[in-house]
Amino acid sequence: MYDSVSDTDTDTDTDIDPDKSGELMERKFLMGNEAVALGARHAGAARGTGYPGTPSSEILDVFNQLGGKAQWSPNEKVAAEVALGVSFAGVRAFVTMKHVGLNVAADVLFTASYSGVDGALLFVVADDPGLASSQNEQDTRRYAVAAGVPLLEPSDSQEAYDFTRLAFELSERWKIPVILKLTTRICHSGTIVTSRAADHHLPEAHFERNIPYHVMIPGHARPAHRRLRQKLTEITEWNEKEGPNQEITGSKDLGILVSGVAYQHAREAAPEASFFKVGMSYPLPMRSMLGFVATVKRAVVIEENDPYMAHAVRAAGGTIQSAPEMYRFGELDVQRIKRILVNDASPEAVSPRGKPPQLCAGCPHKVTFEVLKKHNCIVAGDIGCYTLAALQPLAAMDTQICMGASLGIGVGLRHVLPPEEARRVVSVIGDSTFVHSGLTGLAEMTYNVPPTGHVLLILDNSTTAMTGQQEHPGTGRLLDHTPANRLDYETIARAMNVTNVGTFDPVSQSDEFEAALVEALGKDELTVLIVQRPCILAVARKRVKPGSTEG
Repeated sequence: MYDSVSDTDTDTDTDIDPDKSGELMERKFLMGNEAVALGARHAGAARGTGYPGTPSSEILDVFNQLGGKAQWSPNEKVAAEVALGVSFAGVRAFVTMKHVGLNVAADVLFTASYSGVDGALLFVVADDPGLASSQNEQDTRRYAVAAGVPLLEPSDSQEAYDFTRLAFELSERWKIPVILKLTTRICHSGTIVTSRAADHHLPEAHFERNIPYHVMIPGHARPAHRRLRQKLTEITEWNEKEGPNQEITGSKDLGILVSGVAYQHAREAAPEASFFKVGMSYPLPMRSMLGFVATVKRAVVIEENDPYMAHAVRAAGGTIQSAPEMYRFGELDVQRIKRILVNDASPEAVSPRGKPPQLCAGCPHKVTFEVLKKHNCIVAGDIGCYTLAALQPLAAMDTQICMGASLGIGVGLRHVLPPEEARRVVSVIGDSTFVHSGLTGLAEMTYNVPPTGHVLLILDNSTTAMTGQQEHPGTGRLLDHTPANRLDYETIARAMNVTNVGTFDPVSQSDEFEAALVEALGKDELTVLIVQRPCILAVARKRVKPGSTEG
């Protein structure tokens, strides 16, 4: 898959761009994620950071393979902070995540919009309409409005490439973070991409002291907020005159305002219509949008997820139609858009159910959850492939909300349940998720100790399994799989004054593990058990040896 973006690829076509004074261009077939990585590389990004999250995970791997400096961080907040630090050095940086990852990074985003950047900073955020691999369908456009940062929304791989480069230019021009909003369909679908020559003569990294801009105490933040709003006013005017929006003239009987991949489906559903395709979704080019609405007899807004544009156009006085409520759930496609255009709100045909996901054959997590089920444990679970233990035939996980929540929820249950029931509560978290946001949960567990104590299982399979076998600080390997420092979970637990700590292989030491769990459930003390065995897929890829825990 990644070979298609190699700088030495000999299977690509080359053309001369007549608008670029003979500049050499290459045509490649790329997934959206690959196109973003190539765009970032050609834009001269000094570093890419992130945390793995489907559907965004491939971007940093490809950027690394193209020769860019890339790293996995413990979580999205840290990744955004590192990227912001790079931008404070006057160069270009980007950070990748899925939509729920922006919840974690929001603390950085909301204040970085005030402080601004010295180089450029791009937040690449992948939404997941239809919940292909997520716990909600939140719409990142809402974050752009709330934080006050521009947002670009590509409709195919070509625009993913072009908008990545444009986002760096806008960020650098207005000294503001910019969001590039992708979706699962954009990330993992491929189209032809015509690339341009890489940017050259970019500034060298250098830090200029600017305390009023970099230190967001109230006295500095108040004028910073005014600067932010002035920037947005200027960007709005730029978007009206020069923004990456496109008007396609067709029939005046029907005009469609649309953004993102929905544009591709809408063109197929109603090829005769006129279109206004929004490329910069915040701040919206409202004057141009209202002008378009006035030129057609009937205007319909087509957009995935929330009726963000529809509400904005109506609030601005535009007369438009939008999709019935039922179409804000899941992805849009050609047939659904045809139904929207005739205002068909009748029940949709139910898609045939596919084979439900399940743990891999031979997965060590299966043994762990069989033991938990055997002893009727109340399992506060977390995000990762082991979440599949909630499904039949195991049905051995009782809660799962967000990254790291297993500890807080488990401790909360222990605080209020009757003692006999409380002692059945166990928190279960994967190794990557523990590093991501379980450390603070462990601090909570050891600080506000429930009367019955608590039991935490860290499922250490030496990789970030569900998102594609990425590394993390607990594997002892960097993004490119070279050696790095490795966290020691036993040492961390003991440093936080956990009374009982132990490590077990759930397969070769299944009896010992079960005995340790039963003992822990019977005590009114704190226990951390590390259940350690490499993911069988990581072993198959020879990143770790069978039975090895070495990084």
